[in-house]
Amino acid sequence: MTRKQKRLSVIVAGLAFLGAAAGLTFYALGQKASYFYMPAELATASLQPGQRIRLGGLVESGTVMRGNGATVAFSVTDTQKSVKVTYTGILPDLFREGQGVITEGAFGPDGVFVADSVLAKHDERYMPKEVADGLKAKGVWVESKSQ
Repeated sequence: MTRKQKRLSVIVAGLAFLGAAAGLTFYALGQKASYFYMPAELATASLQPGQRIRLGGLVESGTVMRGNGATVAFSVTDTQKSVKVTYTGILPDLFREGQGVITEGAFGPDGVFVADSVLAKHDERYMPKEVADGLKAKGVWVESKSQ
């Protein structure tokens, strides 16, 4: 083998290694992806049974009900549609009615969204980007000007 052939074979082997590493990385990330939906978008979404998603919107007023232990039931709305959610665990301190929230989980067989994590906004001026964008597109939420 000449020097030129050795150099070319090392370059080809390196590119093959990088291609395999990138392919495995994208495959692993695709397995962990959970898509974001607003309640009104769920009607047109084609979800597989047990598919993990993120559901965002506002906690609907008058729907928070505490059950046995740490189980909480509430509804997430975008003012057009609402989705019933159950969560077992400790809610964030800032979780309350009328506030922005993102829940992550899957729909149960009864059509209720079973969340395994709940994220709430952390101060008066912040709303999660996905929720704010979805509510702004519907004309429901207006960003405050005070900073």
